[in-house]
Amino acid sequence: MTTTLTNAMTVDVEDYFHDSGFADQVTRSDWDSMPSRVVVNTHRLLALMERHQTRGTFFILGWVADRFPQLVRDIHRAGHEIGCHSYWHQLVYDLSPDEFRADLLKSRDVLQELTGEAVTLYRAPSFSITARSLWALEVLAEEGFTCDSSIYPVYHDRYGIPEADPAPHRVLTSAGSLDEFPGSVMTLGKLRLAVSGGGYFRLYPRRFTKFCLTRINCRTGCPFMFYIHPWEVDPDQPRLAGSAMSRFRHYQNLRTTEHKLNWLLPRFRFDSMSASIRSVAGELSEHSLHDGLYGLNGLSVECPARIAELQLQKS
Repeated sequence: MTTTLTNAMTVDVEDYFHDSGFADQVTRSDWDSMPSRVVVNTHRLLALMERHQTRGTFFILGWVADRFPQLVRDIHRAGHEIGCHSYWHQLVYDLSPDEFRADLLKSRDVLQELTGEAVTLYRAPSFSITARSLWALEVLAEEGFTCDSSIYPVYHDRYGIPEADPAPHRVLTSAGSLDEFPGSVMTLGKLRLAVSGGGYFRLYPRRFTKFCLTRINCRTGCPFMFYIHPWEVDPDQPRLAGSAMSRFRHYQNLRTTEHKLNWLLPRFRFDSMSASIRSVAGELSEHSLHDGLYGLNGLSVECPARIAELQLQKS
């Protein structure tokens, strides 16, 4: 084991056709007719994690939970933490606050009914809490969520707040505080390199991944967050039409993912996101949502239009 820090192992439980990169090709009305592979692929991850005695946080799509309730029970029975990954996998910045709240509660309620426990962790589809949708953090706090993992402190065409604090931290809102565990990055001068998992894990050589994750632990003294999707261990999944970039991001190196994950798990200490945050709870910095968080001032859930206006002024 490389370090003694408790890092967060997370799984975004969604099917291959839920990927935002294919949203213009596969509509929600198509989902029920698509051959689902999420149950068998999630069980592959569960078996792999059990082999390495690893517990994690499974952010489950509400649509998946409604159609495969036994899968949620299996994940919960295996001792993993359950988090909310929205219901319809819509990008947060494409929603109004009311639409976001309705989707959030629909997903949370089905998960709570299946597990019999409160669900207080959230991850947005495609890390889509950005400068345009910071109001969502206030909605989460209002609805009793205590932890979010939806912000990626990098430049990206679909997500990212480059100015965000890259370490786990606490966000203060008018509705209460919310612990934020952002996507993990390795900092090289002014460059922030995304290394959290997903497509980055499939793209990078495994020794480079180990170097980056070890550097985060040793140079910053902070845990990192790793994420994976069940479809990433399924090289035989159906191929979908889409842009060249979407197909590259989704299908690159699927045949090696499970092997690389089997290699990675024993090399770091992993646990649920809540356990990882508890391990550094006394060291979390605090940022106020209304007093300049990530370079935005005086913004709240009531003013998404104002956020967009300020972003246009800055660009």
